[in-house]
Amino acid sequence: MTRPYCVGLTGGLAAGKSAVAARLAELGAEVVDTDAIGRQLTGPQGSAMAAIARAFGPEVVAADGGLDRPAMRRRVFADGAERRRLEAILHPLIRDEARRRLATSRAAYVVLVVPLLVETGPAYRDLMDRVLVVDCPESVQLDRAMDRDGMDEALARAMLAAQAGRQARLAVADDVLDNSADLADLSCRVADLHARYLNLARQARDSLP
Repeated sequence: MTRPYCVGLTGGLAAGKSAVAARLAELGAEVVDTDAIGRQLTGPQGSAMAAIARAFGPEVVAADGGLDRPAMRRRVFADGAERRRLEAILHPLIRDEARRRLATSRAAYVVLVVPLLVETGPAYRDLMDRVLVVDCPESVQLDRAMDRDGMDEALARAMLAAQAGRQARLAVADDVLDNSADLADLSCRVADLHARYLNLARQARDSLP
């Protein structure tokens, strides 16, 4: 294996991916978050902004030169063709940067956070040794999205509808972490997973010729 052991982490809107990734990072894993990479690419002077401005016009560019995220969110979740056009610009750039970070990591194992893992098909799967799905009922996702991000219900439902369904995510999972309960309960179960992943990473290293 020429790269670290890699656990792909995914889950639906407001399922708790960030909380799980943060806890794994506290325990010693390296986290490569494709959403964070996307935010860097679309920040002021981000390398994706020129192509986005050409494709969508100046109305999606904020005063600082970065992406006007609320304006773009409203646009792409109202029109699937617009969403696919944005993804066609961003996804190749995000994948390239994720691969670069994974290749240069020296961690015991890496957590590669890909919220749209199912939707992007095989794009990231060759980088992953195992897939962890953070799961909770759709009703919980809606409540969290509205409470956490201040979304109205219509936007939250539109974002859920644009994602792969819960069963499609569960179908690709090697591990499922139910995040319907409180953070204390989640933290204990994440620690158990961390121990398992350290062991799997060690076994993978030991199996190298």
